Amino acid sequence: MKKLASAVSMIAASALVLSACGSGGGGDSADDYLACMVSDSGGWDDQSFNQSGKQGMENAVKNLGIEEKDAESQGDSDFKPNVDNMVQAGCNLTFGVGFLLEDTIQEAAEANSDLNFALIDSTFSDADGKPVTIDNAKPVVFNTAEAAYLAGYVAAASSESGKVGTFGGIQIPSVTIFMDGFADGVKKFNEDNKKDVKLLGWNKEKQDGSFSGDFENQGQGQELTKQLISQGADVIMPVAGPVGLGAAAAAKDAGDVKLVWVDSDGYESTEYGDIILTSVVKEIANAVEDTIKEGTEDKFTNEPYIGTLENEGVGLAPFHDFEDEVPEDVKKKVEDLKKQIIDGSLTVESESTPK
Repeated sequence: MKKLASAVSMIAASALVLSACGSGGGGDSADDYLACMVSDSGGWDDQSFNQSGKQGMENAVKNLGIEEKDAESQGDSDFKPNVDNMVQAGCNLTFGVGFLLEDTIQEAAEANSDLNFALIDSTFSDADGKPVTIDNAKPVVFNTAEAAYLAGYVAAASSESGKVGTFGGIQIPSVTIFMDGFADGVKKFNEDNKKDVKLLGWNKEKQDGSFSGDFENQGQGQELTKQLISQGADVIMPVAGPVGLGAAAAAKDAGDVKLVWVDSDGYESTEYGDIILTSVVKEIANAVEDTIKEGTEDKFTNEPYIGTLENEGVGLAPFHDFEDEVPEDVKKKVEDLKKQIIDGSLTVESESTPK
């Protein structure tokens, strides 16, 4: 399969985990609208994008009165049977969470024109990798480079060693877009302050860096983080879902290392809030609920949802425990940069910027 084949294989599990509230779909009113969601192999409690997607579904149940059904994938071999289950259940709208579900969601959408689908964190493409549109399928994507730019600036300003680091799970657009923005934010800090803070783990120009190889192996995340720390990095941004928890454990053990979390506000979603400087947040839950609402109102379209700083689809989380440690001039500069990005006077560029 065109993208799964290029990603690192994950250990497949035979168990198919399904949970449901209510059954059946059909109809136009919210109370008989069935929205469904399939996780990638990170699972619902990944403290990252799967968990955020699930929260959006739960919010829709509470606020819109819909029915829901979900399937938690243990490995990539679960993707197709999980999505097939949703099709057989007659789900009005089925979400796939993550880039790795692209092929499965696309195949299901093309085979079931009477049902709607959405893909979180990826667009659709043909066998040659060229973008395609599908009448009944919506990409839900996020320009996280914008918020990561701000995080890179703060990370560089907060570093005492003069070195910051990052690594990804798999080298895919929804991961490297964070790393690109982070790199440019560090560069901007250096330009503004005549500093030379080094970024370890990612070279934006060469599109080359450190990756754990999956989104599950926390031990690998711990090892990569130890390597970055041994090279002098004292602020690190893991872009690897649950693998980031391994990074957090290594940073905690080091005692003088801070993290920048991604996807959710790590201060709220993990047990490592006391070492999390800030987080690059995707408002996945809001995007999911909004997409479901469109469906219940018969307004679903295939037009991509693109989260930006302007529409508050992405953002920088509060500094929480580090509020008093981040200098006021840095906070002011970050707000100024945010305004410039929103008004278009500053463009944050990445090869992976969604369009």
